Amino acid sequence: MTFVQKTTVSLSSGSQIVQTWYTAGELPGRWRVDTDQSAKNGTLYVGDSTYQFASGRLARADTGINEILSVAFDVFSQPATKSESMLRRMGIDGTKLHETTWRGSVVYVVGAARGDTNTKQIWVERDRLIPVRLLEKTRQGHTEYRFNAYTQAGGQWIPGEIEQFVNGKRRLLEQLTQVRTNVSLPDALFDPKRYSASMRWMP
Repeated sequence: MTFVQKTTVSLSSGSQIVQTWYTAGELPGRWRVDTDQSAKNGTLYVGDSTYQFASGRLARADTGINEILSVAFDVFSQPATKSESMLRRMGIDGTKLHETTWRGSVVYVVGAARGDTNTKQIWVERDRLIPVRLLEKTRQGHTEYRFNAYTQAGGQWIPGEIEQFVNGKRRLLEQLTQVRTNVSLPDALFDPKRYSASMRWMP
């Protein structure tokens, strides 16, 4: 799948930075996010590895996944056992589960006891089995992601926007448009050795 993403970052000064990001994914586990076409900046998430690029060159390589993309998309295209393992690596205790409500819908809360909003947890709408919140305590403070405005594309629920709040203030808004599913993507798109050569995949 591919989509175009309007990304709005709210700064502590009160100003905002607005960028257009281009995302391509071969689910599960292969993602490419180009954050600046002209500067050739972006990130590849391939399996359990992360590669960051600046000016078309590899700037940093490390282990890790994009938790937001994995929670919002990968879980629908991989075995449940792999999703359970992924949640454990994220620090979410799958043995803790309770129900509550969110925006008028019943949700499963995975990872925390009732009343605990600090332990890392994911909220999943019961009827459609889609993630709607991810909560955790980070060095910045209480951090929350919200997955909103779902629509269907290619037989899958796709969030139209993703918000990040830190200590109750919205820091990040990602708005997804031009969603395309069942598209053919070349392997080179996710190959860190061929990152610059495959820059022109975007619509």
